[in-house]
Amino acid sequence: MRPNVLTIAGFDPSGGAGILADIKTFEQLNCLGMAVQTANTVQTENRFQSVNWVDKNLIKKQLNFLLEQYQFEFVKVGIIQDLELLEDIMAHPALSDAKFIWDPVLSSSAGFDFQLNLNNLSTVLSRVFMITPNVDEMKVLETILPKGEISSHTNLLLKGGHADRLGVDILVDLQGDVHEFHPNEVEVGSIHGSGCILSSAIVACLACGNDLKTAIEKAKRYTEDRLKNNQGLLAYHS
Repeated sequence: MRPNVLTIAGFDPSGGAGILADIKTFEQLNCLGMAVQTANTVQTENRFQSVNWVDKNLIKKQLNFLLEQYQFEFVKVGIIQDLELLEDIMAHPALSDAKFIWDPVLSSSAGFDFQLNLNNLSTVLSRVFMITPNVDEMKVLETILPKGEISSHTNLLLKGGHADRLGVDILVDLQGDVHEFHPNEVEVGSIHGSGCILSSAIVACLACGNDLKTAIEKAKRYTEDRLKNNQGLLAYHS
């Protein structure tokens, strides 16, 4: 039986990012994916017009109804209106033992700023299992908390898609140990939603019983395959 996994994220009509990309990834990696929608976006893979946040009460109703019937050991979180909502979600009694992997999407790949208030960042980080920022997102997070303090609260995976050492992802775990994950190929393409795919692939691999380092390694390979299987900006998932 496939494990249930949940994504709490936005809807991208192009399917390249957000809950559609997450669900595609979950299914390809032998999980049963479900979703709670936090936002409707008006975008394609290379243009972004606006974000329209889903009413918080509706988000909680969607979540409550799912949790009456299903259990989730791992939950992926993408764009979210504010950290207070994320705290409320993580405080749900049915999710008390769930491990949350938060991909802190602070802006779209087309440059739209979601203007997330990060004032209670340390409280949120102490509850999540892992955070997966890219270099630009990490710079924003570090205006609130130093990198060392962030990694003292949670496992930190710094994605290398925009880094000087292109494609090298760096994990700083809660014990302070540093692990590097290198790309198999020097040159791969660029696709819309690669960060969403990587984080949701990690969730799926964890749900299937892999330890954290193995899950990241497998997720990286899956994401690399998506980067090279279509010359356009939208990945194929099969």
